[in-house]
Amino acid sequence: MTILVITGTGTEVGKTIVTSAVAATAVEAGRSVAVLKPAQTGVRPDERGDADEVARFAGAVTTLELARYPEPLAPATAARRARLAPVRPHEVAEAAAKLATEHDLVLVEGAGGLLVRFDDEGGTLADAARLLDAPVLVVASAGLGTLNTTELTARELRRRGLNFPGVVIGSWPNEPDLASRCNLADLPVVAGAPLLGAMPEGAGVLDPADFRAGAPSWLAPRLGGGWDAVAFSAGYAS
Repeated sequence: MTILVITGTGTEVGKTIVTSAVAATAVEAGRSVAVLKPAQTGVRPDERGDADEVARFAGAVTTLELARYPEPLAPATAARRARLAPVRPHEVAEAAAKLATEHDLVLVEGAGGLLVRFDDEGGTLADAARLLDAPVLVVASAGLGTLNTTELTARELRRRGLNFPGVVIGSWPNEPDLASRCNLADLPVVAGAPLLGAMPEGAGVLDPADFRAGAPSWLAPRLGGGWDAVAFSAGYAS
């Protein structure tokens, strides 16, 4: 993979932490990494955005935002309300392709879910991924309700003919409930794709050095790590 698009099944599912872990693992392996955030919403000009957070955790990565909007809304809505230009899918694809000429790996982190609109014409992260012909990694939550949103996202990716390598759980609870434990078996079934990792609860508050040390153990070999879905799931079998 030269370009990997990272989306979520919704908001606050752990996309930035997963992006950080993938970036940190690649950097540790000696790869040059760039992180592209097409549209950052809900932050002021002087605040740290998601790409900055990835750099804080992962270390030596190139970061690029295409647009920043102050209100925590879908990018198209935030752009319209701020009277600023929206981001277009072709701009995302062009920026990612340019970064790919200078880096071994480019991570494109979306906003919210796959079909969140970038512009009023309905352009989405899925459209950018299609233009790039890039795989789309899905970040899902662990607990009740995740099966429906994960399956809907997976179906849409396949309907569009997009490469879908698998699912990463954005935050695995320290004390998983019954739904979370059962979802370890059910998520790959509804997604039609394997589990490729699980971020431990609290990963986002770790010291960056501890985060970098732990990141490879949270991701499957497909993403450069050593996480084993079968062994992990077996530990929670009941």
